[in-house]
Amino acid sequence: MSAETIATIWAFIIATAVFLYVCMDGFDLGLGVLFPWIKGRDERDLAVNTVAPVWAGNETWLNLRGGGLFAVFPLAYATILPALYMPLTLMLLALIFRGVSFEMRFRVETPRQLLWWDRAFSGGSIVAAFFQGVALGALVQGVRVEDRAYAGGWWDWLSPFSVLTGVALLAGYGLLGACWLVWKTEDNLQEQARRLARTFALLTLAFIGLVSAIMPFLMPEFRARWFDFPIILTALPVPILVVYLAWRLFRALDESERVHQARTEPTPPGEVLWRDGLPFFCALGLFFLAYTGLGISMWPLIVPPEITIWDAAAPRASQLFVLVGAAVLIPIILAYTGYSYWLFRGKVQPGKGYH
Repeated sequence: MSAETIATIWAFIIATAVFLYVCMDGFDLGLGVLFPWIKGRDERDLAVNTVAPVWAGNETWLNLRGGGLFAVFPLAYATILPALYMPLTLMLLALIFRGVSFEMRFRVETPRQLLWWDRAFSGGSIVAAFFQGVALGALVQGVRVEDRAYAGGWWDWLSPFSVLTGVALLAGYGLLGACWLVWKTEDNLQEQARRLARTFALLTLAFIGLVSAIMPFLMPEFRARWFDFPIILTALPVPILVVYLAWRLFRALDESERVHQARTEPTPPGEVLWRDGLPFFCALGLFFLAYTGLGISMWPLIVPPEITIWDAAAPRASQLFVLVGAAVLIPIILAYTGYSYWLFRGKVQPGKGYH
């Protein structure tokens, strides 16, 4: 294989790792985003217990993305990190803070202590999610590069567009978290989650529309991808599918609520899980379509507006060496991740959980 082919394979591997991180860590960060609106200590404990067995493993994909970028696209790594030091540092500190509060809230002795750890868990989740979105927006709007090095200022990452994408990702993570709770819980918490899912779905769709309307005007390359013929034929299915999945998401939430209210006899567990899980998979579909739209706009740029994946790639021998290791490691990660979710499948009952 040529160096360009290997670099393309690696670009898809890293893009997939980012998407898996957003999907998996997105819903447990979303629980923290939703915490101020989840009423009752038992309900909050139950919400946390739905993700307790899997939340730490979800961040594996973030590590894979960072390590792959460093090893395979060193120019991109050396350019992106200086441009995004502040938002990435704040994100990592928030993740640490959130991780500590995640465990400590189950070991407190007084309601006052629990209140503060709940605030820490929620605050850490909100800050981490917000600065992930800010970092994405700062990258998409473009990074100033001269002589293959970052040439921008300390505050270039902060702009109206990056703040918009930060708030948009908060809304999206809130949607994932709410739909996850609809899938994994029952009764009072599930009812709260359905109401929150509808609200955050409307917010998410509004932000998808707003960001999509702004992006073509950030760079001529983005505009060409969405409006020039015949490439517009590649992009056209994305908004159509977004509309369909949005309709299906709201319908699935209504069906779940209607069936649970009318239920007079036990329903087979598999049927319950599929019906209640459908909103979550619709939300994942919306994230996939938004991510696909971003990929259509940016390809083959890895650092807009100038650096492509082939410009940023390491020598062929280095790419191939790391690819061999990834071919061994990634199936193992997928296997233990899939096993974890399979092992802890089903509804989580009050009073039962990892803690």
